[in-house]
Amino acid sequence: MHEILQPEGWAKPAGYANGVMARGRQIYVAGQVGWNPQCQFETDDLVGQVRQTLQNVVDVLKSAGAEPQHITSMTWYFTDRAEYLASLKGIGQAYREVIGRHFPAMAAMQVVALVEERAKVEIQAIAVLPD
Repeated sequence: MHEILQPEGWAKPAGYANGVMARGRQIYVAGQVGWNPQCQFETDDLVGQVRQTLQNVVDVLKSAGAEPQHITSMTWYFTDRAEYLASLKGIGQAYREVIGRHFPAMAAMQVVALVEERAKVEIQAIAVLPD
């Protein structure tokens, strides 16, 4: 499995881990966007795209026999920081519905644009499947 790293004296982070230590087979999930398996966007709503993006990450993991709790790291790219911050409640709900209460090491950043024009979010993930 993996171990959450929490330095002594540090405030516990909300919704992510400061670090994760793991041993096993590594799975690298390419950046996923909020389109369906046919590469079509069904919504321009940020929360809806986050939900679909997370589901796409989970689907890739399943193809390797992994589950959301095997995720050790995620990098989130958003096109609009203000929209992201205004949508945190809905994003958190979508995250819990798809990933559960598993919070890996994470980074999130605003980018000027994503390659897919309608994409508002892209998420890249790393998972470790125990031996």
